[in-house]
Amino acid sequence: MILDKVNTPDDLKQLSSDELNTLADEMRDVIIKKVNTTGGHFGPNLGIIEATIAMHYVFNSPVDKIVFDVSHQCYPHKILTGRKEGFLNPEKYLTYTGYTAPEESPHDLFKVGHTSTSLSLACGVAKARDLRDEKYNVIALIGDGSLTGGEALEGLNNAAVLGSNLIIIVNDNNMSIAENQGGIYANLSLLRDTNGKAENNFFTTMGFEYHYINDGNNIEKVIETLEKVKDTDHPVVVHLRTVKGHGCAVAEANKEAFHWILPGTLDDKCNYSPANEIEDYNSITTKFILDKAAKDKNVIVINPATPGVHGFTPEFRAKLGKQYVDTGIAEEHAVAFSSALASQGAKPILAIMTSFVQRTYDQLSQDLALNNSPLTMLVYWGGLSGADATHLGSFDMSLISNIPNIVYLAPTNKEEYLAMLEWSLEQTEHPVAIRVPFGPLEVSGISDTTDYSNINKYKVLEKGEKVAILGLGNFAGKAKEVKEALKSRLGINATLINPVYISGIDKELLENLKTDHELVITLEDGILSGGFGEKVASFYGPSGIKVINFGGEKEFTDRVPLEVLYERYHLTTDLIVRDVETALQTSVK
Repeated sequence: MILDKVNTPDDLKQLSSDELNTLADEMRDVIIKKVNTTGGHFGPNLGIIEATIAMHYVFNSPVDKIVFDVSHQCYPHKILTGRKEGFLNPEKYLTYTGYTAPEESPHDLFKVGHTSTSLSLACGVAKARDLRDEKYNVIALIGDGSLTGGEALEGLNNAAVLGSNLIIIVNDNNMSIAENQGGIYANLSLLRDTNGKAENNFFTTMGFEYHYINDGNNIEKVIETLEKVKDTDHPVVVHLRTVKGHGCAVAEANKEAFHWILPGTLDDKCNYSPANEIEDYNSITTKFILDKAAKDKNVIVINPATPGVHGFTPEFRAKLGKQYVDTGIAEEHAVAFSSALASQGAKPILAIMTSFVQRTYDQLSQDLALNNSPLTMLVYWGGLSGADATHLGSFDMSLISNIPNIVYLAPTNKEEYLAMLEWSLEQTEHPVAIRVPFGPLEVSGISDTTDYSNINKYKVLEKGEKVAILGLGNFAGKAKEVKEALKSRLGINATLINPVYISGIDKELLENLKTDHELVITLEDGILSGGFGEKVASFYGPSGIKVINFGGEKEFTDRVPLEVLYERYHLTTDLIVRDVETALQTSVK
């Protein structure tokens, strides 16, 4: 294998053109095998292999600085920068994160997992270089889908007037995660159709020197152009036309489905059979929306470029027609856009992945909550997890629940979730966020008739004494396990409560618990700092009631197994019961 010869980027410079192309094929094979085993970003990495080889052939990393956007396309880079064992040896498949990580290699400048950031970061790197009068290339690699992000446009605007070396490589495969959305893509299409010669050119209008490569999967052509722009003394855009999923027929034909795949998506012959549909929180959501939209033209779904997360298939989107808007990768715009829709009598449903919520903080506060617009926001994948540091779902409750006016709900089963959806969509008093349960569908079989307009009224599921357990959302099942364990091990018949509202407390209920309870425990699937449990603890502060909050610590974890986190945070049933026993013994003393 040619790959056996390549341990650093310098090794590329000893290879012939034919060997470079053979290397690309070998890299493609190992990426397909590895990602199909572990899961991960598939199509983006296959599409950028040739361009990555060309970048490392021409530039001198890590002296020259390459800044990746999102890191969805960093696997070829990792293979070429001393980490190929993580792709060749199945025993080391999980050694390296799926994103750039400076602790792994000096070739990685930043931890990056969110989109539209590379231009701002590269501008900062280039400016720091200029302050020291140093000479090296700064290269920013950004996908066309990322250009809808506000930060990308801000960075592009600043880069255009930098006045020194900055090379922006736009990897244009005519795709975001799903189809590209927005006016900027009409110009990219025009540039592709005219081989980069159109007079109407977004990049040259901003002041960039512009180069177009029609076949961005041709190593020789990319090398030729990068050699021309290397060591430039002004900002340059190199526009590459590539194919997402290049070299894997099924990924090229199903670009959206193969942006990111689960382990075992392909068989040994690289064939793909879609998984059988099952009822889950995604399917009941899409059914609810389609039923509502068919009856009410004011219902509209907004999604910032992550339709697959929510089960918003092409068929679902087609059925909604103009009642569905993909804003592209533009979460901030999506929130403000949705708020304005609600202010004008529409019934917007904004679906967003939890780790992208933090990108919207200002808009949630100012554009939405300050104006008290009755938006329904569905927050997906919230909870403690073994995810990488850039995609943790543990911060949303602290972030959202402390903004005035927003009602944040935590359903525990199908019936509650659908009832909350119905109430939220029809009420006009509050912005409402619903933390879509993360895990298998829980079905109670009992219709939920709760009036959720009685804000901050908790549900007492089982009345007991001495200990009260407040199990929020995803941790409702864990709360039941703890109640059973307390009864069997300590003889305590605890009160079991479903708090329902992440954003507020039921003062009347909490006050009543004082009469026959010594200890209140809260269970939440997120960080404790600024979270639900601290609100309860603050209420009981001046009283004699003890409170124990169970949840996650305020920290960035990186691919730490969930069972390890549960041990660390005392979230196993056994550890919770032990802590309760200790607290009660201390209380007696």
